[in-house]
Amino acid sequence: MTIRFNTVDVDGLKLFYREAGDASRPTVLLHGFPSASHMIRDLIPELSQHYRVVAPDLPGFGMTEQPARDQFGYTFENITHVVDRFTEVLGLARFAIYVFDYGAPVGFRLAVKHPERITAIVTQNGNTYVEGVSDAFAPVMAYWKEPTKANRDALRGFLAPETTLFQYTHGVDDPTKVSPDGRNLDDFYLSRPGNDEIQLDLLLDYQTNVALYDKIQAYLRVHLPPVLAIWGKNDPFFLPLGAEAFRRDVPAADVRFVESGHFALETHAAEIGAAMREFLGKHIG
Repeated sequence: MTIRFNTVDVDGLKLFYREAGDASRPTVLLHGFPSASHMIRDLIPELSQHYRVVAPDLPGFGMTEQPARDQFGYTFENITHVVDRFTEVLGLARFAIYVFDYGAPVGFRLAVKHPERITAIVTQNGNTYVEGVSDAFAPVMAYWKEPTKANRDALRGFLAPETTLFQYTHGVDDPTKVSPDGRNLDDFYLSRPGNDEIQLDLLLDYQTNVALYDKIQAYLRVHLPPVLAIWGKNDPFFLPLGAEAFRRDVPAADVRFVESGHFALETHAAEIGAAMREFLGKHIG
């Protein structure tokens, strides 16, 4: 297996991505907050013998360029447009998607926009149901309701290293199984000048994702894409109810749980990879 680390120009934005595997069967992997494609490092080898795996860093994350906020509006709609154009630049006409955390609203927006392009959906703690949202979002929702400086500043703790550590280790039976490399790299990216304000912009804009839940669910009901919802069941942010809810709109959805937290790939990449191979093999060959 060879993994290539590339950068491509997407309408003037330098976008970094990892790529491996069979070019005839593409799967796009989308990371979440506060991470980058590095979080998918252990999943790529699980898939690349059978599929072309493409894992981009979203704008403002990882090794992808971080334009200033007055040059690029950090909204999920704008990020989706960049990823949409990225798939077109790479010539990905049809592909499966793996979505996690922030990758979910991006991936589901892509699916709603281009249902004909999506061959299958794997969602790993990638929520699109109100019942999947935990009380941990209460401070963020307060900011949505009143976007004041005080409420914005109250969210800065979400960007602190101790919060990153919590996200990586909460719900894991043995925290020593979780490598420190991922969270330390995330903290490095978060500490870049101006990135804190970018992340706070995205926390404010996250309300637009919740507003789209009904539209996304309608897409699922109408198009019935193959869905694998595989969840770290101890996730403090996106609850197991969010995984189970996919069966409401896609009755044949495959719903599974692993004994882990939010960043389930840190402890269960082999198990999740095996489930994905079984699922993708059944639905896209």
